[in-house]
Amino acid sequence: MIRRLLIANRGEIAVRIMRACDELGIDTVAVYSDADKDALHVRSARHAFRLGPPPAAESYLSIPRLLEAARATGADAVHPGYGFLAENAGFARACRDAGLIFVGPPPEAIEAMGSKIAARETMQAAGVPVVPGETPTGQSDGALVAAAHRTGFPALIKASAGGGGKGMRMVRSEGELATAIAGARHEATAAFGDGTLYVERLVLRPRHVEIQVMADAHGHGVHLFERDCSAQRRHQKVIEESPSPALTPALRQQMGAAAVTAALAVGYQNAGTVEFLLEGTGDGARFYFLEMNTRLQVEHPVTEAVTGVDLVKAQLAVAAGDPLPWTQAELQQRGHAIECRVYAEDPARDFLPQAGRVEGYYPPVRPGVRVDSGVDTGSDVTVHYDPMIAKLIAHAESRDAAIARARAALTEFDVLGLVTNIPFLIRVLDSEAFRRGDLDTGFLDGEGASLGASPPLPAAALAAAVAHEERAAAPAAGTTTPTSAPDPWATLAGWRS
Repeated sequence: MIRRLLIANRGEIAVRIMRACDELGIDTVAVYSDADKDALHVRSARHAFRLGPPPAAESYLSIPRLLEAARATGADAVHPGYGFLAENAGFARACRDAGLIFVGPPPEAIEAMGSKIAARETMQAAGVPVVPGETPTGQSDGALVAAAHRTGFPALIKASAGGGGKGMRMVRSEGELATAIAGARHEATAAFGDGTLYVERLVLRPRHVEIQVMADAHGHGVHLFERDCSAQRRHQKVIEESPSPALTPALRQQMGAAAVTAALAVGYQNAGTVEFLLEGTGDGARFYFLEMNTRLQVEHPVTEAVTGVDLVKAQLAVAAGDPLPWTQAELQQRGHAIECRVYAEDPARDFLPQAGRVEGYYPPVRPGVRVDSGVDTGSDVTVHYDPMIAKLIAHAESRDAAIARARAALTEFDVLGLVTNIPFLIRVLDSEAFRRGDLDTGFLDGEGASLGASPPLPAAALAAAVAHEERAAAPAAGTTTPTSAPDPWATLAGWRS
């Protein structure tokens, strides 16, 4: 039984975990850096503990400070959320050694899936399909070149550690190998402290389909169906949905069974996600293990919407030693759900992250729409952390209805003071490829890249702007130079906000 939970995270996931705890009667402890002292997650918790200065290394990534926070506040459990230390085996082990319940998998399972090379080998041994490739026994450039030749072109040079597309390079021919290997190794070393690389065959036009899994300490494991995350930009997910428009019932069953096999092969417990690349369509499509995210996912509300379960509550129950709250036969998909990630970023300027104060925050309120947010009016979005400010989840009886509901809700979503990607999200939902359900992981970086550009202003808007400038520059009656710009509310008769 968990009495008081320390949430080792910030923003919308911290607020979402607190919501589940409030319904279960569990005390919550927020942690914060100086940049977040007035943040929504701090104000939403029953207790709060300062970690340190804004840099994550001195606050949210400091294991000693987090353990001190747990001791000082009397917490008996820790939930890592996602990001930061969520997939850090050392943190999970430190919590266990300190007598704290870690709401996540055992450190051994995190380690088993943390190395993509080791995970590939484990999955192959368990009979889970993996992308054809090779890990050279030596890590010299020559060994990687030889492995690429045996794998064939086009190929991917990939980092064993980390994720998010870092340390990954596409190679179309032998002439690109040297630059790709050097770039991937440098990026992987800088991002993860580990420059180990391997080679995979490049799967052309794949879909990204992941399976939500859950396992307990009693040897039981289930899957909660799939999420299609093919709408991604530079390997970062933009829109997720369930069910996947690409899966047949037979393929869904096969992928779900493979995901459970993958989880149980490493002694997994709690919530996790097994990610696959899907090649082809219909029952003849082939899927390959990509990696396992040993934590709760950003897009977990999609699964909650179509299954009707609360994954965070289930996480807390399993972490406390309870068996899974459902059997596989009791789980089913109902309707269709779509999640849109709302970021403080400017799509017209290559998605440049934005920082500043949220002068007004007005999320949509309508049936079938859920908004998970880490900000409200007056919140500061800083340069120190990820600029995602909310997730909008729409659920309806069909895919077309879910798209329409998500689009309508986005048009009502107002965030004042910062540029956001909301217009971009609407354009993606409106695109013919998305409507058809015919996206691959390269769409938003290829033919769909133009969706990030700002649409041209209507002629009426341009004419109004010109007229306003001319009026503002015109001299006042009886003078030869302008005194000040006239009040637009007084001069532009017939115009209203």
